[in-house]
Amino acid sequence: MGKRIVPPEEPAEIHEVPLRDALEERYLAYALSTIMHRALPDTRDGLKPVHRRILYGMRLLRLDPGTAFKKSAKIVGDVMGSFHPHGDQAIYDAMVRLAQDFSSRYPLVDGQGNFGNIDGDNPAAYRYTEARMTDVARLLLEGIDEDGVEFRANYDGQSKEPVVLPGGFPNLLANGAQGIAVGMATSIPPHNAAELCDAALHLIEKPDAKSKALMKWVKGPDFPTGGICVDSKQAIAEAYTTGRGSFRVRARWQQEEGNRGTWAVVVTEIPFLVQKSRLIEKVAELLDQKKLPLVGDIRDESAEDVRIVIEPKSKNVDPALMMESLFRLTELENKIPLNLNVLIKGRIPKVVGLAECLREWLDHLRDVLIRRSNFRKGQIEHRLEVLGGHLIAYLNLDKVIKIIRTEDEPKPALIKAFKLTEIQAEAILNMRLRNLRRLEEMQIRDEDRDLRKELRGIEGLLASEAEQWKKVGEQVGKVRDMFGPKTPLGKRRTTFADAPEHDLAAMEEALVEREPVTVVVSDKGWIRTMKGHVEDLSGLAFKQDDKLGFAFFAETTSKLLLFATNGKFYSLDVAKLPGGRGHGEPIRLFIDLEQEAAPVALFVHKGGRKFLVASHEGQGFVVNEDDCVGTTKKGKQVLNVDMPNEARAITEVLGDTVAVIGDNRKMLIFPLDQVPEMARGRGVRLQKYKDGGLSDVAVFDAKTGLTWKDSAGREFSATMKELAEWQGTRADAGRLPPKGFPKSNKFGKAIG
Repeated sequence: MGKRIVPPEEPAEIHEVPLRDALEERYLAYALSTIMHRALPDTRDGLKPVHRRILYGMRLLRLDPGTAFKKSAKIVGDVMGSFHPHGDQAIYDAMVRLAQDFSSRYPLVDGQGNFGNIDGDNPAAYRYTEARMTDVARLLLEGIDEDGVEFRANYDGQSKEPVVLPGGFPNLLANGAQGIAVGMATSIPPHNAAELCDAALHLIEKPDAKSKALMKWVKGPDFPTGGICVDSKQAIAEAYTTGRGSFRVRARWQQEEGNRGTWAVVVTEIPFLVQKSRLIEKVAELLDQKKLPLVGDIRDESAEDVRIVIEPKSKNVDPALMMESLFRLTELENKIPLNLNVLIKGRIPKVVGLAECLREWLDHLRDVLIRRSNFRKGQIEHRLEVLGGHLIAYLNLDKVIKIIRTEDEPKPALIKAFKLTEIQAEAILNMRLRNLRRLEEMQIRDEDRDLRKELRGIEGLLASEAEQWKKVGEQVGKVRDMFGPKTPLGKRRTTFADAPEHDLAAMEEALVEREPVTVVVSDKGWIRTMKGHVEDLSGLAFKQDDKLGFAFFAETTSKLLLFATNGKFYSLDVAKLPGGRGHGEPIRLFIDLEQEAAPVALFVHKGGRKFLVASHEGQGFVVNEDDCVGTTKKGKQVLNVDMPNEARAITEVLGDTVAVIGDNRKMLIFPLDQVPEMARGRGVRLQKYKDGGLSDVAVFDAKTGLTWKDSAGREFSATMKELAEWQGTRADAGRLPPKGFPKSNKFGKAIG
């Protein structure tokens, strides 16, 4: 028999909702849940929900400091089952971080077993490790049983969980927090608890104090891994005022002397959140790539404490410069962001400054104090009522016993006979027989007197805000004493210093290994470097329709100066030029050379020399080499030229006489002192032309005479006597050159 097909039931009602509205609503719900229930810490106790639930779960398991440890699996299971219906691994990871003394400045969990290490190794599985709370966690929970905070139903409504912890410790800033929510993130570095308490005590005295004033106590972050903060005071003050900024933290190092003048640097503290093994791998990688020429070797000699030994390439290396090169390229210097994005009153995400952060904590402490005082007041009032009943029972014991024995409903009878309240009658009926012998009038009256005295104190406290703040101040003072600078946990670990100012050029040079190279430039402007000083370049290959332009010797640490037809000088680093394989790269890739401009000369920058620069129109001047160095790719304008005029020639000033030759093949010689020295400009006229323009210039010594090279590379020279008919004054027209002068109208002198 075939199956009977049941038609699907018609849905009762279909609602049409625009996709945009549906997405907006759902995404907003997701975003809010991430912000409030996962990623951002609460200003009051500094915890995210998962951490709060872990601590409350441990409290229920009675894992106070000094008690026996319990398996982490038990803790994780209880927290997951009762409060946090998420992955067990996520809960365990959060708990592990609370136990790691290199992640938490003041650990909240005391772990036994393998809880991971600074190398980034994983902790053991939760079935192998055990945990209990620390004193800091106990402080955070103190008063939770005295109605100190509000409770809400847990996820399945079977039990209750705290909305926030009483938070008697400045946990938000002391332990810090990291978190990425939706559209916002938080990053709070750890701080020193004693300093925070001092600042909080000042805030109690002066509630309007600004973040900058609090920096008298809170100098900056205090990382569990120590290190040195090298930011300026202004930058730190700015970060604490706005709630946004970052801290530059460097490793702590010292120089250790070895045998025969050798030495090594020993790193004893590394920046916060840096994995030691990854750091050493990175340095080793850079060593392989020859990016750390000052460093010889690195090794890890750490046991319990961090000890990284860095050996220099040679004992003549400057240790500070070597470390500076490591700080620039590795995580031995790390930037730790500050983004004080927190939940105010557990509801509103907001970026706050240091003062507002501490103020929120203090306001919470006062709220908790008022709640606990009211709770205690209620307890005392209840006990006083009970004691009143006990006293009546004591004074009328026989009658009370008779009523209880004879009456079917003793409670109303007792109330009627002695004018008792419901609570008093209940207390008398619930008394054990053995307590009867201890009912002594004096005892009851003493307890009553003490309780009434305590009650008056509590009522006075609840009525006076000044008293409340005084009490909060005492509480903060106790925490300060517990974690004072003389205690092992409270002692400041991170210190402050100014980063040493090193010459950037020396730094750049130090990061490149000094080796000889040959710079080869093709006719079409392609550049490359070849290892060593190569004399014979005949075997070099070039692109089609291209050939060797010129080549010269340099070193990998050299800087090159390029003089272009637009009158600008450009700087190039030899270390950044492509190697000898292939045809190299066009020079234009390394500098912003305009399309219509072309190189005139390229040479090694030595500094201190003087050049004579000249334009096609025959104008020029003497310029100091140091005035030609530009720091940007855009170059530095030295010779002012307007198109179609262009820079045409450059020569080194080595002598006292100038020789100029034009396209019209006329040469002129005149004294150098007729040409001014300038840093920038058009210059003065060197030679006059009817048509064409300047072809080349040379500067020579009158005593030794003028030399030039012909197209075959042969050298010719002429004395001043032989050159008498070409001598004149600047801006003359000149006359045809001596016999044998090359047809190219060039002196053939390149700058060395």
